[in-house]
Amino acid sequence: MPVRVTLDIMLAKRKMRARDVAEKIGLSETQLSLLRNGKVRGMRFDTLSKLCLVLDCRPGDIIDYDVDAADMDA
Repeated sequence: MPVRVTLDIMLAKRKMRARDVAEKIGLSETQLSLLRNGKVRGMRFDTLSKLCLVLDCRPGDIIDYDVDAADMDA
């Protein structure tokens, strides 16, 4: 999938533990782990907003896109 979650990079830059972030935004550690590993098919905007607030970042800092012409075939 060309959309990638780069949350691990931002956690490292902010020197924050996933456990602490999950607690602050109201997600279980399991849910955040699935998100970090790209094992989810979507993310709610309110979750994205909370992540950005806690990590002091923008959505583009934790989500990336690799161009793939096959996306138009879906």
